[in-house]
Amino acid sequence: MAELSESQEILLKRGYIKHNKHSRFLGTALGEILKHNEPSTSLSTVLGEMFKNNEEKEQIFSDLERGTMLTRPMGEEYIQIRLSKDTTTQPDSKIPGLWSSSVKPEFCCIYRVPDRLRKVNPEAYTPQMLLIGPLHHSKKVEAFKRYKTELRYLNYLNMELHKKKCLDSIGDIYGEQPVKEFRRLIEINEKFIRDSYAESTIWINTKDFVEMILHDSVFILMFFIQTGSTLNFSKKEDILFNQSRLINSTAILEDLILLENQLPYALLEKLFEPFFSNLDTKETFRDITLRAFGFEGKIKEEVRFQHFTDLFRCVRVSTLSLAEEQISIAKNEPPKSRKIMYNADKLDSAGVNFVNVDEENDLSLVITFKDGILKMPCFTVEDNTERVMRNLMALEQCHYPRTTYVCDYISFLDFLINTDQDVDLLVKKGIVKNWLGHQGSVTEMVNKLCLGLVDFGSHYCDIVENLNKHYDNRLNRSVGTLRRVYFKDLWTGTATIAAVVLLVLTLIQTVASILQVMMQNDNKSPPPPAPSRGL
Repeated sequence: MAELSESQEILLKRGYIKHNKHSRFLGTALGEILKHNEPSTSLSTVLGEMFKNNEEKEQIFSDLERGTMLTRPMGEEYIQIRLSKDTTTQPDSKIPGLWSSSVKPEFCCIYRVPDRLRKVNPEAYTPQMLLIGPLHHSKKVEAFKRYKTELRYLNYLNMELHKKKCLDSIGDIYGEQPVKEFRRLIEINEKFIRDSYAESTIWINTKDFVEMILHDSVFILMFFIQTGSTLNFSKKEDILFNQSRLINSTAILEDLILLENQLPYALLEKLFEPFFSNLDTKETFRDITLRAFGFEGKIKEEVRFQHFTDLFRCVRVSTLSLAEEQISIAKNEPPKSRKIMYNADKLDSAGVNFVNVDEENDLSLVITFKDGILKMPCFTVEDNTERVMRNLMALEQCHYPRTTYVCDYISFLDFLINTDQDVDLLVKKGIVKNWLGHQGSVTEMVNKLCLGLVDFGSHYCDIVENLNKHYDNRLNRSVGTLRRVYFKDLWTGTATIAAVVLLVLTLIQTVASILQVMMQNDNKSPPPPAPSRGL
């Protein structure tokens, strides 16, 4: 075994390289740089300084990047470097969107929307203004080519400039130390962040990846402070909150819900909770997050969510009040397969009474059926309803295949709504609140929401069976028809009762007249016989 140089001994002692001959060139170069740094300096910091301050060593940085794989587990204060067998770059490593070679279920929670769902409505999964995280990172380069022809790409470029402005604002207000601390924490947790995505992010080098996460996370912090915090930050100079541009902040909030546009929430908390603890406020990052999305007081403190899309799902699922044991059973035992259900108009014809269980809470998923009464929450249909629901359903299809509560609820609605007449009925009953105007728009939207879904079963299967049994009962249909035709409102019911009373009185009068005639005939004496004539 060849004797190691002093610089290689430094790297070997600090765990940056392994004891093999392939390490010598890179080890020598890095060791010389490490001599001039504190013993606690991280390798990522060294590489960053080398790349920024010494152009002659850029090639070394590139060689190191091609020849190593950096891993840094969350919470550990070291970097492990595993040198590859050769320094050649695999052509596939630079292609965005490839599947990850390995997936860690304990971390993986952010997915690219499956094509079978995306092709139904691609716009529902595509950011309007804001690009967050690695899954849309390639669009930033594409934006420089297409911004002249498509406004969306110009919005992307504007938002990238705004992210830099937010980072500068943090430095101007609080100094450079918070920014350095943010960057350090991201470097420490780089492996965890990459493992949070279901597809490979190796095509983004470490330096670019850290800077991307830093800019994205600081923008989210500043945006939430200005939308959900009581801290006194001026909005006058921020174009996102200019009175003429308030539509921008709405679009950004909608973009932050998209499944592909996420950062791990655990990272954001790790970055910003210490930051808030140093401010003169009792607010936490979780507080301003819930306030920004309008969920304050709608989710318990102990409920943990993995990102903003998951937050929207957790708020809805929490309305079911499921115990941990019930959730555990649901994950291990698949629910019954979905069954076809009669639509709202037919169920109404069989006497099913639709009741809005909670007019104020349109986030509830609670549905019950008992004694002919179907209780459901109000389903509010707005401009962004389809985008929100599609992304929640995509998350469930990818991450919660055994507990697809939102998918099951939308599927239940899909069975209820087949025609505009069904929507009219549900609007009158308070089950649907239509802000789109035309009932046909609601019908079309709901009927397309379930296209492309994989059937993992339904947690409302027992309710569906009971509703079908209720409709199949002939007596229920007969009573229901009587109710719909002759007692559909006060005036019709009054007229029906009056007609029935009149009919009964007429019948009584007729019977009485007949009886009177019969009695008169019985009381009359028979006529005397005619006298006989003699011959």
